[in-house]
Amino acid sequence: MNIVENINWSKVVSLPENEMQRLLHGRGFCFSDCTYINIDWLSPVLLIILYKEVEESWLDNLSTQLLSKMTELGFTVKSILVQHRCRDFAPTALLFGEEICDLVATENSLNYKINLGSKQNYGIFLDMKNGRQWVQKNSQKRRVLNLFSYTCAFSNAAIAGGADQVINLDMSKAALAVGRDNHRLNGHDLSKVKYLGHDLFKSWGKIKRFGPYDIIIADPPSLQKGSVNIKRDYPKIIRRLPELLNEGGMALLCLNSPDLDFQFLIETLHIECPHAQIIKRITPPDEFSNIDPDRGLKCVLVQF
Repeated sequence: MNIVENINWSKVVSLPENEMQRLLHGRGFCFSDCTYINIDWLSPVLLIILYKEVEESWLDNLSTQLLSKMTELGFTVKSILVQHRCRDFAPTALLFGEEICDLVATENSLNYKINLGSKQNYGIFLDMKNGRQWVQKNSQKRRVLNLFSYTCAFSNAAIAGGADQVINLDMSKAALAVGRDNHRLNGHDLSKVKYLGHDLFKSWGKIKRFGPYDIIIADPPSLQKGSVNIKRDYPKIIRRLPELLNEGGMALLCLNSPDLDFQFLIETLHIECPHAQIIKRITPPDEFSNIDPDRGLKCVLVQF
């Protein structure tokens, strides 16, 4: 078993103990012997995410090795959980310690509510850390529109960075409620944040009334049946950006579909907004390395 050996432990110990991070991104296919597993540290919980069935003894052995290594490095592990993404409804089971399902984890000194066990996604997408960091550094006195906001992690980064106003839009009112809790956790001025529980494609007028914006973040879900079809709907979003942005405004366009590459974004921009300029790509953290970058998270910063 090379799972534990494949973790970059020097990177792990370079961050504060309570900083949430991915320890191993097997789904990036850079390690041939662990393409079916991801491991996340959500202090004080280790979360093992499996994409295929394994022997129970193998899983117990891995749990023991991870606990030993984390303890050796000075981390306090109170719980080890496994999430079976290979099973219906992605059930979670306890491997070690106490069953901790609700906790608060930290990223870039900001706090976020984490819920383990009840849903496939636990409240934040760690591969977007560098994108949130860019937003935090560039939101001073800006008006920000956060599309497909989920639990408002980008919104928290923007307010922490001094944004004047953030508009969050997501169809899930439950996710927006968690986003409001995240802002409270961070002691933010809630009068600067709005939450719209609407279908984006039926709400352009409402969104426009709150604008214009200096920064727009578009991070649509790659797999949400009945809600978003990326190939069909992303061009509709990009087409609307110029009328929503101030002159010189910027958009952070994110794409997490393994079936669509950077070229899809570039060609869509060329067709729908030929005057838009791609300033740079924002890459995921190093631990999310993918043998084929086009299959991983893709983020481009665009100026209009």
